[in-house]
Amino acid sequence: MVVRKDIDINKPLSDDEKKMLERADKMPIVYDEDSPELTPEQLTEFRRVSEMRNNERRKQTVTLRLSPSALSKAKSLGKGYTSVLARILEEALKDNDMIKRCL
Repeated sequence: MVVRKDIDINKPLSDDEKKMLERADKMPIVYDEDSPELTPEQLTEFRRVSEMRNNERRKQTVTLRLSPSALSKAKSLGKGYTSVLARILEEALKDNDMIKRCL
């Protein structure tokens, strides 16, 4: 039996939702031909690929000098402005014309 339920992570769980999750936690895992149990070798391969992807996505810290006006504008974006700056920079670096204009 499959039960699907959307849970809004911004709202506290209701008593019914808590009970449902407790019941699900106690249910046994059932493997079948469509979803067989993974071998230790398969699990190791998943771990290896996962670690490679994490290393590719791991962000690196850099020092960047900005003009006072650019920093002021960035900070005016509010909390998380450094993440916004990172996304702006990533998008700008995808645009070869933008790169040529800035060289």
